[in-house]
Amino acid sequence: MFIQTEVSSDPDVVKFLPGKPVLEGEEEIFSDPASAVRSPLASRLFDIESVTQVRFGADFIGVTKLEDGDWQLMKPAILGAIMEHYVAGLPMVTDEEVEAEEDFDSVDAELVTEIKELLSTRVRPAIAESGGDVKFRGYREGRIIVELSGSAYSYRTGIENLLRHYVAEFVELVDYRDSKPKPGLQTEKGKAVQRLLDERINPSVATHGGHIALVDVQEDTAYIRLEGGCQGCGMADVTLKQGVEVEIKKEVPSIAHVLDVTDHDGGGNPYYQPGK
Repeated sequence: MFIQTEVSSDPDVVKFLPGKPVLEGEEEIFSDPASAVRSPLASRLFDIESVTQVRFGADFIGVTKLEDGDWQLMKPAILGAIMEHYVAGLPMVTDEEVEAEEDFDSVDAELVTEIKELLSTRVRPAIAESGGDVKFRGYREGRIIVELSGSAYSYRTGIENLLRHYVAEFVELVDYRDSKPKPGLQTEKGKAVQRLLDERINPSVATHGGHIALVDVQEDTAYIRLEGGCQGCGMADVTLKQGVEVEIKKEVPSIAHVLDVTDHDGGGNPYYQPGK
């Protein structure tokens, strides 16, 4: 999958063309984070500094930035978010998010506020020092949906215990990127690679504040994401080629390719191709 970019007469607007369908029917325009709550991708894009508007068309994703925003800095993050969205198989727009937001405004408004406060004051500061972060993405029937990054994965059990202590309704913590099952992760190859990461590789990279996530396994290819201290690290390519890739291929000989879908500064992502 190659994502191309298309500039317009407005220097603050760029279209990103994933080469795949984006949205059926009329265009959708998200003017702020609140309006983007029913779109996982639009919400993710608003997390990027200087993004002021997101627009979905039939075959493009339009992004508008602040006048003083720098496309050179923003594009790698935008491209990475788009690529990760397609790999995760999440919907562009979901009615369920709208229903959940309606719940926020009625029955669960106070509970959601409490959860956000807990994450903001007790969780995020504690894991920030080791390069981790957790962002609230939604709540439904005891399931707290979050976006985990970096070392936050190492603290997952602690985060769950804290939420269980303070939130009586708590059932489970769900990473929004994992909310839709990927068949490749449930295959023998997928389970073997995940076991290798959990038992041998991640305990090692965690000492440097890093984490390596298995995004998916498709045929003879494993897709991974480098997080925390590994993201943007100058040694990331060495870590991947001489360490992780070698270990994965040794453990699972049927894996011929290991591709990095990380949003590294500079756009070093085999999934996308910057436009001219």
